[in-house]
Amino acid sequence: MRQAERALFDLRRGLSILVRDHARAFVVCAVEGLDDAAAGEMQMLAGSPARLVLSDHRLAAIGRAGAAQAVSVGLSPLPDAAGLHALAWQRGASLPADAELRDGGPVERAALRLLGRAQRVPAALVCEVAPDRAAAVAATVASGDLLAVDAAEAMRLCESGPGRLARISEARVPLAEAENSRFVLFREADGVHEHVAIVIGERANWPEDVPVRLHSSCLTGDLFGSLRCDCGEQLRRGVAAIDALGGGVLLYLSQEGRGIGLANKLRAYGLQDEGLDTIDADQVIGFSKDERDFRIAHEMLDELGIDRILLLTNNPSKVAALQKAGIHVVGRRAIYGEVTAQNQRYLRTKASRHGHWLNDLLNEQGEPGDDEPACLPAADAAHRA
Repeated sequence: MRQAERALFDLRRGLSILVRDHARAFVVCAVEGLDDAAAGEMQMLAGSPARLVLSDHRLAAIGRAGAAQAVSVGLSPLPDAAGLHALAWQRGASLPADAELRDGGPVERAALRLLGRAQRVPAALVCEVAPDRAAAVAATVASGDLLAVDAAEAMRLCESGPGRLARISEARVPLAEAENSRFVLFREADGVHEHVAIVIGERANWPEDVPVRLHSSCLTGDLFGSLRCDCGEQLRRGVAAIDALGGGVLLYLSQEGRGIGLANKLRAYGLQDEGLDTIDADQVIGFSKDERDFRIAHEMLDELGIDRILLLTNNPSKVAALQKAGIHVVGRRAIYGEVTAQNQRYLRTKASRHGHWLNDLLNEQGEPGDDEPACLPAADAAHRA
């Protein structure tokens, strides 16, 4: 899958790639970062008009619900770069009445999956290579100026999870909440993401059911103390809780913004300031309500030799993902931050639309909550100290 992995980096850099599906080939470029010159050059190279490819989530956000996973949109004339940016992620945009919509095929689906994995807005400009331009495109590929990848290979990469993890480095890092801590860094095979296992306490003294927390990175909350979320408090309280339980592991996962990346999270924050909740804001940009892949956590735990855990979480999706991967989740412990005026709506949305177990926390604020399913032992008392 080396070509597909290289394609991730080219798309992140704003370069075009060639995606093949059997006898057909398409020049593909991300809409994010696209300018008018680049749009003109790719159409000239391919010898055909460009089509805009959008996700089903984006189509639903602009009033075209019920679309396929990837939709190819024919626009005549093609908007300039600013117009394409608006169609790709801006609120209030709409397709012209005469836009031609087609269900996307393997190339269109692969393009959006690659962009999502690269944490770029899932919107692409695609030009099919005309027969009389095939030789010129082949020469461009041969010269090294255009990377070619098969659509099937790209989809295998995107559906395979993080791939082989490499354990890169580790060191003792005393923390305020757990002085006896060690950081172990893992790198994904495609080189895009690095994750850290924070190993707390001495393994010989750990409980049989190892306390574990999965924490998705949040630059704004973890580092700067953003009041929009409770991430920073959950991170520090999670470390303290693991230490108090005799030690275990906190997995710090490179999954900013539920997997959409920092740039897109900030776009979503702007939409939330206009009145959307966190899920609807992500959909406007073209993403699902949660783009994270928790298989990476299973691979890290497997590398650390851990298969029986007490999971510190409020998120049923994390429980289900680890159980499906073969981790024995013997129980759960709630980890809460504080409810504030700034994060109250965010927490309500996590409870009502993500299904997070926040009953105890939100009921104190007069909010209803669903009962936790009986598939796990009841959560321990909430940790708020």
